[in-house]
Amino acid sequence: MGGAFGLFMSSFEYAGPVMNEDLVKQTTKQQIKHAFKDMGTRSLSMAKNFGLVGMIYSGTECCIESYRAKNDLYNSVAAGAFTGGLLAAKAGPQAMALGAGGFAAFSLAIDWYMHRD
Repeated sequence: MGGAFGLFMSSFEYAGPVMNEDLVKQTTKQQIKHAFKDMGTRSLSMAKNFGLVGMIYSGTECCIESYRAKNDLYNSVAAGAFTGGLLAAKAGPQAMALGAGGFAAFSLAIDWYMHRD
């Protein structure tokens, strides 16, 4: 999923006016080659990032669910809060709080939607 998202997002970089003068001086074939190489690099980078986030979230949710021996919305909220806080740890306590709250709210919304009957 991350690879597809990276490929999609990096393709927009070349949709508008090109700012890099070196790229403008290249032939069309060279520009296309550069664009595809950049898209591949970004796709791989985003795939790794999505994989890391998924691994942290899934592992945390699994541990919480095993510890609590329950399958409910609290597991996904707690796992989301932990994951969001951990991912924002380098940016300081305010970013951690915002990351934890945002990821927890997103996890709650997705889990609620998926489990509604």
